[in-house]
Amino acid sequence: MKNLIKLSIAIAMFVCSGLIQAQEKTVTGMVTDPSGIPLPGTNILVKNTDNGVQTDFDGNYSIEANIGDILIFSYVGFETQEIIITSSLAINVTLKDNVEGLDQVVIIGYGSSSKKQITTSVASIKADGIADINTPSVQSLMTSKVTGVQITQLSGRVESGIKVRVRGVSTVGASQEPLYVLDGVPLINDDESINNSPINPLIGLNPNDIESIDFLKDASSAAIYGARGTNGVIIITTKKGKAEKTKVTLNTASGWNFATNKREYLNAEQYVDFYTEAALNSGLSLSEIESRFDQLSLGRDWRNNEVDTDWQDLALVEGITQDIDLSASGGTKSLTYFVSTSYNKTEGIILGNELDRYTLRAKVDADITAKSKIGVNVNLSKVTIDRLSNDNAFISPLQSIAQSPLTPALLEDGTANVDGNSTLFQNFLGQEQTGRFVTNIWRTTANMYGDFYINDYLRFKSEVGYDSNNQNAERFSGSLTEFASAGGVGTVSNAITERYILTNYLTYKRNLGDAVDFSATLGGSFEETNRRSQFSIGQGFPSDDLQTLDNAVLITNGGSNKTKYNFLSYFARSRFSIAEKYLLNLSIRRDGSSRFGQDSQFGWFPAASAAWIVSNERFLNSSYFLSNLKLRGSWGITGNAEIGDFASKDLFGVTTYNERLGVSPIQIGDDELRWEKTTQYDLGVDFGLFNNLISGEFDYYNKTTNDLLFNQPIPGTSGFTSTVRNIGEIVNKGIEVSLNARIISKPSITWNIGTLFTKNTNEVTNLPSGDIIDGVNIIREGETLSSFYLYEYAGVDPANGDALFYTNTLNADGSLDKSTTNNLSNANRIVTGNPFPEYQVGLTNTLKVNGFDFQFTFQGEFGASIFDQAGKFSSGNGKFFDNQTIDQLDRWQNPGDITDVPQARLNQDNGQADSTRYLQEADFIRLRNITLGYTINPIFSKKFFLEKVRFYFSGLNLFTITDYDGYDPESTADFNGNSGVRTGISFYSAPPAKTYSLGVSIEF
Repeated sequence: MKNLIKLSIAIAMFVCSGLIQAQEKTVTGMVTDPSGIPLPGTNILVKNTDNGVQTDFDGNYSIEANIGDILIFSYVGFETQEIIITSSLAINVTLKDNVEGLDQVVIIGYGSSSKKQITTSVASIKADGIADINTPSVQSLMTSKVTGVQITQLSGRVESGIKVRVRGVSTVGASQEPLYVLDGVPLINDDESINNSPINPLIGLNPNDIESIDFLKDASSAAIYGARGTNGVIIITTKKGKAEKTKVTLNTASGWNFATNKREYLNAEQYVDFYTEAALNSGLSLSEIESRFDQLSLGRDWRNNEVDTDWQDLALVEGITQDIDLSASGGTKSLTYFVSTSYNKTEGIILGNELDRYTLRAKVDADITAKSKIGVNVNLSKVTIDRLSNDNAFISPLQSIAQSPLTPALLEDGTANVDGNSTLFQNFLGQEQTGRFVTNIWRTTANMYGDFYINDYLRFKSEVGYDSNNQNAERFSGSLTEFASAGGVGTVSNAITERYILTNYLTYKRNLGDAVDFSATLGGSFEETNRRSQFSIGQGFPSDDLQTLDNAVLITNGGSNKTKYNFLSYFARSRFSIAEKYLLNLSIRRDGSSRFGQDSQFGWFPAASAAWIVSNERFLNSSYFLSNLKLRGSWGITGNAEIGDFASKDLFGVTTYNERLGVSPIQIGDDELRWEKTTQYDLGVDFGLFNNLISGEFDYYNKTTNDLLFNQPIPGTSGFTSTVRNIGEIVNKGIEVSLNARIISKPSITWNIGTLFTKNTNEVTNLPSGDIIDGVNIIREGETLSSFYLYEYAGVDPANGDALFYTNTLNADGSLDKSTTNNLSNANRIVTGNPFPEYQVGLTNTLKVNGFDFQFTFQGEFGASIFDQAGKFSSGNGKFFDNQTIDQLDRWQNPGDITDVPQARLNQDNGQADSTRYLQEADFIRLRNITLGYTINPIFSKKFFLEKVRFYFSGLNLFTITDYDGYDPESTADFNGNSGVRTGISFYSAPPAKTYSLGVSIEF
């Protein structure tokens, strides 16, 4: 019995102790900053519960919690800490300063650095800032995320070329695009399109594979890439594995694409009234114009509106987007890996324009020994594009909008109407039904490296890079196209470009005493690029179903080409950090290129930069208000070598004379043709306020490019019209401001806002050859590059409906005569407006509340103009039979009418000249992207063995605020995409796509 009583007492004591242990305890303590100052208002939360308190004025707190619970301590401007409650119920915490972004690793070319040690103008986009944005293209991730960088999509085609301008335009005849470096490999960026419509050079890259994008904007940072740094350098680094258990991520989304804008055109009834009036005003009889209406309508009863074709609705359609991305990563301390694959299908907003993209990427890093490691990174992609003719082709769907609404698009049997009397030009539906234009792009990029630590200070790295761009285009135009009379025409083109890069460099790092950190890099690289191309053209196909060239009756043309060029480079860089306050960076690169003259193949590209971290000085290092302050300055010289492979050579070509083969000169060379050089200096300030609650950067830059490379006109007596020379100078000046604010920073809610502002002015400061005029653009000393050169429209004469122009003759005092004339030959063109924005702004908002996340980005550009080259046809008050925009109904009709639309006159000039009538401001504000997501509570998702489940909605280009009445203020003629002079011109250019998508992201 006694033993039973003892056992009962023991059990009771055990149960009671368990109950006591399960009861909540009172945990108390104090929260301070690194200096020991109390932090009132610190948030303390028991993890995975709603139980939370704040510290009082003296930094003290008291909270009820269980032993084993985790307390989360958070305060704006400091790093969040998590502490497990053990037996001690008194927990004092010292929060560390949150120098957000200052310890961020930045890729700077042949190395990396922390943000706080950077002395140059380098901007970064990290994966955690873009991971929640669902977009099919890499460039969309960059837009309005970095100051000084303008990113413009030429049009709404799925493969549309992208213009990226870093701190303005600094060249004319050479490439204006930045150098893209993917995982250490300088990418091929050549346009191989056979329709003169550029393709996005990063089209084969999966955005979900990106770990970071770093922008080297000033000369000191870009000079390490020497001859190709003038237009800036964009370094893209892909994701790699971490030493952790395998993590599998699946992301899938479906979306719907729509045109962001449609224009309003005349319907059939309005068209008949308008052109009847235009014909009568021009002296034609009513029977003559009605006879023409009969032809256009193909015998339909146009008088009773039997036909009213909306060509715009036929050309601009709705499409879908499908994305699926699967990745796996993980590893051990000695080996890590990352593998991913993805598929994207995009049906464009233009009929017949589609894209399919497949990617496969693998990256493996392995430690061989304690002091050596190797790695390999391979990316494979295949992109298939259903393409269209460029904007300037009659067969382009957007040009069909100019067709008459009286014209039936289809015959009664459903085939395209290609009757030459009914259609104003070729019906694009004929190409859709009996044609094909497909481009396949196979892209392979690879990088293999070995990293060896010779001793504690010296490191050797060797890299071998490879980039291959294989582009094949097949085009067929059959019985319902403009080539029907030839029995159809087929074209096959293939271009393969391969690049090999070998880079070796030594890195030395050592502390010189207690105060000085020193590092140096010395290396060299060799790069060779080979290109092979061939094409064939055939005609006479027995059937529209037999579209390959082996079915052609006759091969009418063909050819092949093979070329190569190379770079040989040596580079060195040294960096000093003294007492973590005074920073100095020196670099130099010597580049040699086979593209330049025999006497000028090598060039030197030096750079220097320095910074003073004022906030690390004793008088400021404890400041809460000014928590970070760095003053920096840089200077450097960069180059541009992106011209033809043989621009400096005397070239000969095959010719015939009297039925005999021979060779004849086709190009004048220049043995002194040399590098185009850009000298740039930059002054900047990085700052943080209230313990970096607010942070920002300010930069002023001056960028001067001289020895411009472009075709200089020469006397025709030489037998040639132009030759490539080094002449002229361009200056870009500007300021950049970025501000970031962490409004709220708590475990359950974070709210960050980032704003950007850029101002850039461009001026041609030296042009010895005089004005260069190309269409409506001009290069003139003292003006912005590619300014518009137009007649100045003065409106309409109220008495007779004539279009008026300002004469703009030069007065004796140097002013311009603003009298008007209706005779264009009495007027003079003037420089008016330019295609480049003077101001760019951006706003990004990121809000996370419990499991919800909400992010959006606004983009704005101001100061640019856009010229509507199609206006003389589609808004030309009835000179041609092209359908007109609805504003032409405001035409002059009676004496005394006040309007800016001249009298409608068929087949007569009345205001259709290239004038400011068709020039508009291209200012806009656009909601570039928006994302709303919800992540399921991990406690719940882990019950199903899922680490993370997130559902999201995203939108791209949802709305645009602009006074521009064309399709879109950013859409310009794709056939001018590769021109250094002709820019800012729209010609039936499609608007971008507006996309809504729903998706889910799952981590296993």
